[in-house]
Order: sequence, then structure tokens, then C-alpha cells
Amino acid sequence: MNSPVNPRSLSELKSSVFDDCWKTNEWKIIILDDFTTKLLSSCGKMTDLLAEGITAVENVYKKREPVPHMKAIYLITPTEKSVDGLISDFVTKSSYKYKAAYVYFTDFCPDSLFNKMKSCCSKVIRRCKEINISFFPYESQVFTLDVPDAFFCCYSPTMEKANGKDAVMEAMAEQIVTLCATLDENPGVRYKSQPLVNAIKLAKLVENKLENYYKMDERSQIKGKTHSQLLIIDRGFDPVSTVLHELTFQAMAYDLLPIENDTYKYTTDGPNGKEKEAILEEEDELWVRIRHKHIADVLEEIPKLLKDVSSKRKATEGKLSLSNLAQLMKKMPHFRKQITKQVVHLNIAEDCMSKFKSSIEKLCKTEQDLALGTDAEGQKVKDSMRVLLPVLLSKNHDSYDKIRAILLYIFSTNGTTQENLDKLIQNVQIESDSDMIKNWKYLGVPVVVSSAAQQRRQSRKDRSSEETFQLSRWTPVIKDVMEDAIENKLDSKEWPYCSECPAAWNGSGAVSARQKPKTSYQDERKSGSKLIVFVIGGITYSEIRSAYEVSQAYKSCEVIIGSTHILTPKRLLDDVKMLNKPKDTICIKDEEKQKRERLSETDSVLDLNIDASEAKAVHK
Repeated sequence: MNSPVNPRSLSELKSSVFDDCWKTNEWKIIILDDFTTKLLSSCGKMTDLLAEGITAVENVYKKREPVPHMKAIYLITPTEKSVDGLISDFVTKSSYKYKAAYVYFTDFCPDSLFNKMKSCCSKVIRRCKEINISFFPYESQVFTLDVPDAFFCCYSPTMEKANGKDAVMEAMAEQIVTLCATLDENPGVRYKSQPLVNAIKLAKLVENKLENYYKMDERSQIKGKTHSQLLIIDRGFDPVSTVLHELTFQAMAYDLLPIENDTYKYTTDGPNGKEKEAILEEEDELWVRIRHKHIADVLEEIPKLLKDVSSKRKATEGKLSLSNLAQLMKKMPHFRKQITKQVVHLNIAEDCMSKFKSSIEKLCKTEQDLALGTDAEGQKVKDSMRVLLPVLLSKNHDSYDKIRAILLYIFSTNGTTQENLDKLIQNVQIESDSDMIKNWKYLGVPVVVSSAAQQRRQSRKDRSSEETFQLSRWTPVIKDVMEDAIENKLDSKEWPYCSECPAAWNGSGAVSARQKPKTSYQDERKSGSKLIVFVIGGITYSEIRSAYEVSQAYKSCEVIIGSTHILTPKRLLDDVKMLNKPKDTICIKDEEKQKRERLSETDSVLDLNIDASEAKAVHK
């Protein structure tokens, strides 16, 4: 599936920046800030820049050695800090760091900053453009705004009267508009009307900014609404999917294993095992093929692939093992890369299963029964507390797992009494982490209710006929929403439009792939609609999987999903716990983490610095 988010972003950068200032046999330096460093990394490899005539990558905030004989591309955000970094490179003619500057802003540059830059260094600026890409392509159908702090800003009660929340909303709206512009879409904007007002606020901001953007953009042929929809939703719309243990490969791995920045660390098999790293990315075809499959299917598929490779040279005998594979790689160097990928994913799968067998397996049955209100045989769960108690009494589960189970109990009954909640917290001895439970109220999720008589379960689509594993019966609510949106079944009162309904959604709806005659997939996509779903406060890997599944089922409509950031259950619980704390507390805790991330990113960027003559040889 060649979906648009990542390829279009890369194409936009190439045409708007590198092609714009391209000159044969001329090498340039590119200057980035923290945001554009991440942006460029998410669109492609840093080494790909060599092909675009880039000989070095620098950080605009840091001191740099002058290279007065070379021109510099400044790909930066329109912020005072980044513009000041640019200006400081051209203070006086004798101290110019570069021969000339080609300036590309990721977004709209305010007049005050533009005039400041113009007054200080207009003589050296050969180009100055706004390219409108301020989102991060994460996967082919997934994007993030990379603003995890937005979770606190949007849901903390301490931010209700602060100006910071409005500024965060404005910034998110601008970023979402750049996504739409990159996709050449002017979608009809809709929002989930309950239970909070964040979605309606952001939806109105996005609608206004879309209107202004397409009025001002002289290059665009888009004047009215295109055949697309943008749904904006608050995170509290489906709390269950955020805490449930998922058994599909990607979701399970990111939940159970210490994967940081999409990097999996493992030790090779054998007496002299070495520490290695593997990046889980779109370029890994095997990862893309298996990431949404159930762990049981993955454990069946990878060994088959490995046996298929090994059968080409009868290099292993007997039982397949990681040590045998190490020997195989030595004997078959031309298959080394292929086998390495397969071994990495087999390692991940085995690590997941080790965690699963030790404590998660029994927990999953409880979670599924609580989430669905029925057991594997379809019988209604009559006493949710009786289902929950064995988990709470077990010594095999840590406090996070017990908190996740308690939350599923509360979500399943649409809240519990204060007395019941206090007993649960006290008996499980999680007083210090009790805000991981209580603070869900700030996301509009009922936690404490006055009477058990008011409890009711949200009605869901009947999926009993769909084939599933017993421990994976839950379907994320967002999948129901996506399917209903494509089939034009969303309730207009529950999902109001901020603007007129686009032509593609006038009542005909899209037709499921199962009901359509077979035609070219690419032809359908060219003329088809797009459904863009944005969740304020993070998306889960199970929700990401849903976007791909729905796109596959409804060929004439492509689903693109995005959020402020991507969640794992543990990270979300930590964030929920901090919602009722002062913002200063959050900033202090995040500062060191962000500093470490910046250092890591800067190190990877500066690795590209090479001699110009060396680069010329690579370029040829």
C-alpha cells in the first residue's frame, strides 16, 4: 500500500526545498532546528541528503565554524529562537558564516519575525519561502504533531484559566492544516460533540485556518471542499483501548518491551552474545507485513520464512534455533540481511511471549471479559467485581497491571461508587498511584458515580460473526467510527460539521471492498475519498492498526490517523497521574528527558558532516 503521508511529505520537501535551490555540482550546508531535525528524520534517512547536494548538517542553535565559500539552506520553524540563530550567522559582512542563505519556514512566518530578518540580513537571503509542513509522518497512514505536552495542556484542570492552552490549540490547528495542504485536501471538518469542548474548539480553529490558507495560497487549485472528511476527537472517547493488553505484534511489543524511539535492543545468541539494536521502521518490509498480525500468527510465520531461506542451502539440520541461524548467516552472506531482519523479529516475538506466559495470559482473559461484558462463549458477565478480584489478589501482576484492570472494571460499569473506589485503592495498596485512576475524570470519563443504578454500557457494533482469537475479542471504538463515517452513518448531532458537507459524503457512502467488483487499487485511490482522524491526547497502536484495516476493507476511501503523539499504556498512566499537579512539576520532570532526546538527535545529525570532495564522490 503506497499511502500518502510519508511519501507526500518527502516529495514536498524535495520539490519545495532541495529542487528549488538545486544547482549542478554545487554543494550546500543545511541548517536545522530541533523540530526540523525530527521532521527530516521522519521523512527519510539523513544520508539521503547527499543525493540532494548536502555536504553537512548543522544545528541553528549551536556555535558553528564559518564556511564562507558555501551556501546554506535554513529549514527552520518560524520562531524567534530559530530566526535569531539565522540572523546571528550574518551580523557583519566580514563575519558571514556562509556565502548566501536559502530560507524555508515550515509554517506561516509572522510579519514581526519576517521584518526582523529582512532588516538584518536581506542582502544574503536568496530565497525565503513557507513550505507548510509542520507535522511528522510516522507511518504511511499515520502522522503525529509531536506535542505530547498537549495532553497536559488540554486536560489538566490547572490549565483551564491559563493562556497556554489556547496557544497550544492554535499551534495544533496550524499543524493539522499543513497536513491537509500536503495531501491537497480541504476536508469537511467534524468533531465529537461530547463530553468535553476541546474537540469543538480545535475543529473551529482548523476550519477557519483551512479557509484562510486556501484563500491565500495562489498555487493551489483547491477552492471548495474536497472529497474528504476530518474527524476531531477527544482522547476520553475510548478509554478501554488505551489500557487493554493488545496481542497484535506492534502493539504488544511496544507495550511489553522497552522499545525507545522505535529502537529494539537485543543480545545475540551464543556464548559470546553481543548487544545489538534494530530500528522498527517502514523500510523494513517484513516489519510492515507482520506488525498488525496477531502474535500467534507471527510466531508461525517467521520460522516458516527462516526455514524457507535455510532450505536453499541445507545449512541447518534438526530444530531451528537462533544459534543455528547465526551459523547459517556465516555460510550464506548474501542472505545475511534477510535473515537478520527475520531473527530480529523472532527475538521480539519470543520476548513478547516470555512476558505473556509469565503474567499476561491470565490477565488478558479478565481484561477481555471486563471490556466486552461477555466471556469467550458470549455469556454475559453478571458480576464484574468477581472477574476482577483474582487479578488484584495475584502476586504475579505489578501495580500498573492491577491499575489497568481496575480501570477496565470502572470503564465497564461506566463509573463506580466512591466507597468502592476507596476500597479498591486501599486493598491493592496503590494510594501513591491512585491519581492514575481518579484523574480520568478530567478526560470526561466517569470514575465516581452517585449510584450503581446509573451504570450503563456503551452500545457497540455487533462483531460476533468476525473471526478473532479468544484473548483478542475487543475492537477499538475508533474502528466503528471510521466505518460509520465512510458509510455515512455517523449521527450528525453527535458528530456535527463545522462547514458544509463535502460532495463525497452526501449520503451515498463508500462501498465495502467485499461488495465491489474488483478494479485497480491505485485507480480507486486516485479518485477516492480520504478520511482523516485526529485524536487530541494520543493514539494507541491498536487504533493505528484499525486505520489500515478499514482502508483495506473500503478500497475507495483511505483512512489517515494522527494525534498529538503515540501512546503506550504505561506512558499514558504516568501522564494521567500528573494532570492535577502544577505545570512546574511537569516541566522539571520533562526537562532532563527532552535534553537527552535533543542530544541524541543532534549526535545523529552531525554524523553527516563530511568533506566536500568526499561528498562529491558519493554524489557521482
